[in-house]
Amino acid sequence: VADAHLPAYKMGNFRVWGICDKVKKYASDLASTYQIENIFDSAAEAIAAAPQDVIFDIALPASISARILTLLPDGAHVLIQKPMGESLQQAEEILSICRDKKLHAAINCQMRFAPYVLAARQLIDQGAIGEIIDMEIRLNIHTPWELFPFLEGLERMELNYHSVHHIDLIRSFLGNPHGVYARTVPNPKQPKLASTDSTIIMDYDDPVRATVNARHSHYFGSKHQESYIKWEGTKGAIKAQIGLLMNYPKGGEDYLEICRLDDQGQPGEWESIPFEGTWFPHAFMGIMGSLMQHKEGSLEELPTSVEDVIYTMACVEAAYKSNEKRGEALQINI
Repeated sequence: VADAHLPAYKMGNFRVWGICDKVKKYASDLASTYQIENIFDSAAEAIAAAPQDVIFDIALPASISARILTLLPDGAHVLIQKPMGESLQQAEEILSICRDKKLHAAINCQMRFAPYVLAARQLIDQGAIGEIIDMEIRLNIHTPWELFPFLEGLERMELNYHSVHHIDLIRSFLGNPHGVYARTVPNPKQPKLASTDSTIIMDYDDPVRATVNARHSHYFGSKHQESYIKWEGTKGAIKAQIGLLMNYPKGGEDYLEICRLDDQGQPGEWESIPFEGTWFPHAFMGIMGSLMQHKEGSLEELPTSVEDVIYTMACVEAAYKSNEKRGEALQINI
């Protein structure tokens, strides 16, 4: 909230009516910084006092989301922090509550709104690289998990709380896969975390390949760190550097480049693509903006509605099941 939500809302001139935290001092400190008038230490109290035209922003660990949703007035607009629960079962409970209460609910899969992703999507929709045949997201970084102590002791971690971004982003470009193969492993230097590093293959029709390689445990300096999204098509390729994840939370440089094939199929030079802003905080302005547009009637469907993101959570669940099965055992007779 301090690093992304509130800076984005200030940037977008979105009025924040109230803020709530069970440790009221946390809410008070942020309210002082961002001139927020109403401060609460109880979600029920905050919801009961809220004006009718607000949009609720639930920025809590995923296991708590369903309980808070039951407190909202029927028909409310609400942004729910990702993931959509810590399991497919929890995601289905969230979906059921939203349907029963007729909530206009979106999951905060805000990576879809990162400025370089929006610029890449526009080019791809215009046919700049032809049909996508390969989408790869690769991280080789050091993530300071100690900034998120609530993750300690959870049965599921990396796929749920980080690679869910990447699974959702691939889905947003390629649709739902036929299946998912995955392996997620712990890091011996992080014994309180269930897993920190994952490899995911999302299965689409030939010749499409879609992969996520997320290594958060690169302790060897910045020289060989990597953090990128790459789209390769029949006519060209686009690559975006996710600067935020390098030296997080300070972040590094973002960039977006394109290489096009000529009429003879030969590659041209890589060219820079201009864009403004970065993932944090600009993407949070975009996703809240979509809820505001939907509420005022200028946007027909929420891009990351619970009805859509339930399929992202089905992919995450499939990844965990694949991880449990492990790979095909070697069979050899010598």
